[in-house]
Amino acid sequence: MTSTSEAENIILQQRRDYGTEMRCLHEAAGRVLAEDICADRDLPPYDRVTMDGIAIQYDTFEKGIRTFQVKATMAAGDEPIEVEHGYQCIELMTGCALPASTDTVIRYEDIEINNGYVLVKIDTVRKGQNIHCKGKDTTEGEVVVLAGRVVDPPVISMAASVGISTLLVRKNPTVLIISTGDEVVGIDEQPTPWQVRQSNNHTIKSILQQHGITAEMMHIADDEVAIRKHIGEAVAKYDVLLLSGGISMGKYDYIPKALEEAGVTQLFHKVKQRPGKPFWFGAQGSRALVFAFPGNPVSVFMCMYRYFLPWLAANSKYQTPNTKPQIPEQYAILEHEITFAPELQYFMQVRLKGNRYGQLLATPMEGNGSGDFANLVHANAFMELPADQSTFMKGEVHRVWPFKPIV
Repeated sequence: MTSTSEAENIILQQRRDYGTEMRCLHEAAGRVLAEDICADRDLPPYDRVTMDGIAIQYDTFEKGIRTFQVKATMAAGDEPIEVEHGYQCIELMTGCALPASTDTVIRYEDIEINNGYVLVKIDTVRKGQNIHCKGKDTTEGEVVVLAGRVVDPPVISMAASVGISTLLVRKNPTVLIISTGDEVVGIDEQPTPWQVRQSNNHTIKSILQQHGITAEMMHIADDEVAIRKHIGEAVAKYDVLLLSGGISMGKYDYIPKALEEAGVTQLFHKVKQRPGKPFWFGAQGSRALVFAFPGNPVSVFMCMYRYFLPWLAANSKYQTPNTKPQIPEQYAILEHEITFAPELQYFMQVRLKGNRYGQLLATPMEGNGSGDFANLVHANAFMELPADQSTFMKGEVHRVWPFKPIV
């Protein structure tokens, strides 16, 4: 069998360049930026007032003057109004452009205004206070977001602020999700006592949707002729196939043979892990990739987060085939002792939570095997326990693969 690290390396070597495309700002969320974003002007573009109050010349205050005459009032977006004498001030609001003839802003809480005159109630004022200076964040032409970043709300905010309404992003692969098995019926159908409703294909589709990928779905019965036909057509049409079921050693597991006939080379079959041991992975030259997962729901779920999503993340930042992708790693502290006897890499369902010391703790939620997908509702991560160990003590630190927000 292939080890989990070997399986990961084989998969990450099969990266593809699917090109780029333009997307409007509101359709780019979740995609990967394919070009740098640069500032079209200084940010902020003017000396911006950060507090409601008055703008004065600091030298006047330093000379002991505490009463100022209000010359005018400005709102954000108004053209600056200048003072003509040091004893004058401009009443202005947060976001205003600071008049060039002033250099300090005193907030409303520190003044009193009566009949057009302002009394400053404090004795300590710092020159330049409450002003966000022009160009302090970035200057015109400077890169504000590097290519390779996932387009998230801060990136969208920055793009909008520099006048960019469309973004060049990396194309996603075209994906087909295939479920198999005569024992599987549609979610709207009433199953017999020996059948189950489809769930794996919907699970995979929902995971893909969270990462900006729209996928098509297909179900194929355990018919050798139908499987060969549909697999051959799918390999020719799609960039990635995600299959569940039909890849073990059973009499009706026709998938591996059908993939071989479609020109897909097996790169590994069976991984030294639980769940997901029968996992099959292959490639059709430099084109289609096939992730064929076992049919158990927890196996499908785990393999998507442990193998497919890291491949997707590395592929979205594709540069050259020789560029080694960096997969972020996250670790947690095991809260309870656990025993797992088989010599397999165990992906244990856990509930992650933080404590007051900034540590991430993992509470085991073992469930009832690879078919117990109900347990996934309560867990929020898998903890990867090494295969060369059978007893795992409280306080040990191991890698985790979160699949929900950690709250």
